[in-house]
Amino acid sequence: MITSLLVANRGEIACRIFRTCRALGIATVAVYSDADAGALHVREADTAVRLPGAAPRDTYLRGDLVVAAALAAGADAVHPGYGFLSENAGFAAAVQDAGLVWVGPPVKAIELMASKTRAKELMAAAGVPLLAPVDPAAARAGDLPLLLKAASGGGGRGMRIVRELNHLEGELTAAAAEALSAFGDGEVFAEPYVERGRHVEVQIMADEHDGVWALGTRDCSLQRRHQKVIEEAPAPGLDDGLRDRLHAAAVAAARAVGYRGAGTVEFLVTDDGRPYFLEMNTRLQVEHPVTEAVFGLDLVALQLRTAEGEPLPAAAPPHPAGHAVEARLYAEDPARDWQPQTGALLSLDVPQEPGVRLDTGYTGGDTIGAHYDPMLAKVIAHAPTRTEAVRLLARTLERARVHGPVTNRDLLVRSLRHPDFVAARLDTGFYEHHLAALTRAPDESAVRLAATAAAAAEAARNATATTPGFARFGAWRNLPSQSQLRRYRSEPDGREHEITYRTTRDGLAVGTEGVRVVRAGRGRVTLESEGVTRHFDVLGRDDRLYVDTATGSYAFTALPRFADPAERTEPGSLLAPMPGTVVRLAEGLAAGSAVEAGQPLIWLEAMKMEHRILAPATGTLTALHAAPGLQVEVGALLAVVTEPADHDPEASEETA
Repeated sequence: MITSLLVANRGEIACRIFRTCRALGIATVAVYSDADAGALHVREADTAVRLPGAAPRDTYLRGDLVVAAALAAGADAVHPGYGFLSENAGFAAAVQDAGLVWVGPPVKAIELMASKTRAKELMAAAGVPLLAPVDPAAARAGDLPLLLKAASGGGGRGMRIVRELNHLEGELTAAAAEALSAFGDGEVFAEPYVERGRHVEVQIMADEHDGVWALGTRDCSLQRRHQKVIEEAPAPGLDDGLRDRLHAAAVAAARAVGYRGAGTVEFLVTDDGRPYFLEMNTRLQVEHPVTEAVFGLDLVALQLRTAEGEPLPAAAPPHPAGHAVEARLYAEDPARDWQPQTGALLSLDVPQEPGVRLDTGYTGGDTIGAHYDPMLAKVIAHAPTRTEAVRLLARTLERARVHGPVTNRDLLVRSLRHPDFVAARLDTGFYEHHLAALTRAPDESAVRLAATAAAAAEAARNATATTPGFARFGAWRNLPSQSQLRRYRSEPDGREHEITYRTTRDGLAVGTEGVRVVRAGRGRVTLESEGVTRHFDVLGRDDRLYVDTATGSYAFTALPRFADPAERTEPGSLLAPMPGTVVRLAEGLAAGSAVEAGQPLIWLEAMKMEHRILAPATGTLTALHAAPGLQVEVGALLAVVTEPADHDPEASEETA
């Protein structure tokens, strides 16, 4: 019987596992890096053990340190969560060799499925349908497009789409380097890339008494950089025959490796309904809550039960009910190549309505660092129908208060309301097709109205600061005041807005045409525009103001009345978009090199992802400050590209 459990992970999944442990009366142990010393999962655990260092390779990927931590804390079991060491057979064996219970599948099953190439061979023998592999060395134009994939690991690391043969060699090198960095294994293989395919998976649960459950399907087609963003259960639009084939293939995969515990078998379903095996994840999935909601189960509790040697509760799983949708809230900017964001998370408040679940590893006041995945939370909605679940999730996200770094919240809301998603026209190219529309800047009039509310709130703060106890403007004036000016830059689009206001006998008058201030307080402003009254909640921190409305949220940076020319950056400067580590440079890159606009020059690794720094123009690299292994802060100058003196941008545009 498990009495004390160490979770060899961090953040949201550690907190989620602890929740089940508390319900079952199991003591909890956390491990943490120096960067996570104050993290939520550490605060929630009964006991915590430090792993010295900050980088994953020095902390959460050190199986020997994790096992030692479990023994030191008196734990009798280890749960790996997802990511990090969760699919590492050597770690699973080390846990068991130390006399601890491993809450996961048998070591042999992990070994068999750890390499995607070996897993495909095994599935072919079990009769599971597969995409035929392609030998990169023998690839021809007719084989394109190709998908390069890391043989070990997942999460989109080491994956590349190749559409031109002359790009294949370079992409193979890049994919292998990323795979080696992420998983310690640089093996990469190629297979046909299916355009407009759907990512559909089957959750399985198995015990050591020959019991195997196929717990329905999930659709995870909405992805960015091959990482899932929105998931739902059951996968919509599958006919009974296809669903039965997927269930049967998943059960066959589990039985073929003597599986035990929770696992997921992933498939690519073509637009004509043909399923192909992708891989088997020998762990709990990030998106497991949608299956839990539909089946009314706690998969972590079932993992613990099967790890203790108990059988599944019944020969067959319970009947599913309703529909569930999950959205992953990331600290990232989708409009800028999904760049991860760091900094202080001032607020994270998600409405707790019936049918809504929040899984998170953060609370307001925490700091989002650069070492780990930028996911802040998962928001899950469950309702009797898909339409109701999608609507509930979109509205919940819209009403959430998320203040601090830029997030993908607006993208999630727009995705859930996009006609293709509403109609369940799903495929893995959704964001490739629709990203521009989904990341468009908000309507100018709506942003200006929010900026007006920000100015009114600032005026209220100034008024109460000079006259404590009085928030009504003009209380001590007989004559109107002179107009005051506020300048704001809306984030992240960078547009500037000038708002004027003045106090009168009747209160506050703003210079925004057609807008009347009904009420202005330090944190709450009511405006009337075109006969419609709207409420605005305003939070100010330093020079940032966050304005939340019933239908959207806005962030502004307060600017000085006049711009400071000294703040301008030298043209052609390549700045680090986030803190990270330089992992490599373009081949032969050095000061004096000729570069072309859009050419990748520098690769920066941050928050478990690689980011390319591109040449901003065609010209000469006149300065290079980056080198492999260099750790940089956000805004650090990496290089400078200088255009030719006779370069005429307008002439170039005319001839293009």
